[in-house]
Amino acid sequence: GREVVRASHDDTTLAHVEEALACGCAIAEFPTTLEAARAARAAGMGVVMGAPNLVIGGSHSGNVAAAEIVAAGLLDAFSSDYVPASLLQAAFRLRDGFGLAMPEAIAPVTRNPARLLGLADRGSIAPGLRADLVRVCEIGATPTVLGAWVAGERVA
Repeated sequence: GREVVRASHDDTTLAHVEEALACGCAIAEFPTTLEAARAARAAGMGVVMGAPNLVIGGSHSGNVAAAEIVAAGLLDAFSSDYVPASLLQAAFRLRDGFGLAMPEAIAPVTRNPARLLGLADRGSIAPGLRADLVRVCEIGATPTVLGAWVAGERVA
C-alpha cells in the first residue's frame, strides 16, 4: 500500500502550521495568510493554493491572494478547488502575469502536485513515465483542451 499524504486546510497562523506538522501534514492547502504560507514552507511543507483564486484575482472569502503567494516564491501547486478549468487558466496566468516560461507555469498543475503526493510515475513528460497528456491551444485568451490521453490512451 501507499502511505497517505496529509494536508492541512486554511492555516492562518504559525500555531496552525505547527499543529498541522504535529499531525503529520506534509502539505498546507489554502493557507489564508502570507505568514502561514511562509511558516509552512520553512517547515518543509508543500504550499497549495486554489487556482480560482489566481484566475479571479483574489480570494472570494478575503484570504491571501494566490498572486501574493506566487510573488513571494511560496507556491508549489494549484488545486482546481471548485472550478476544474481554472487549472489551465492559472498556468497561462503564471506565464502571462509572472513571466514564467510555459514549463515552469504548468508545473504547479502537473509535476508539482504529483511530487507532493508521491506519484513518481507521472506529472512530467519523460521516458518511462505515464503518458497523461492534454493538448491545449489558446482561443483568444482562453486555453482550450483539444485532446486528452491517460496512460497513453486517448480519452477525449
